[in-house]
Amino acid sequence: MAEKLLTVRESASQLRLSERTIWAWIYERKNLDVVRLGRAIRIKQSSIDLLIERGTTPAKD
Repeated sequence: MAEKLLTVRESASQLRLSERTIWAWIYERKNLDVVRLGRAIRIKQSSIDLLIERGTTPAKD
């Protein structure tokens, strides 16, 4: 099965960030792997998951 691709709006909603932040990251080529389909931009769900995983800090005991 193909991996789920998200729009910028869906990605921003999932991360609770502004669309402007997502667009900035895309422009700066930071943190997110994007798929370009003509003029359309899509973000891989696995890229979002990896971003969350890398940004997670374990709780102290």
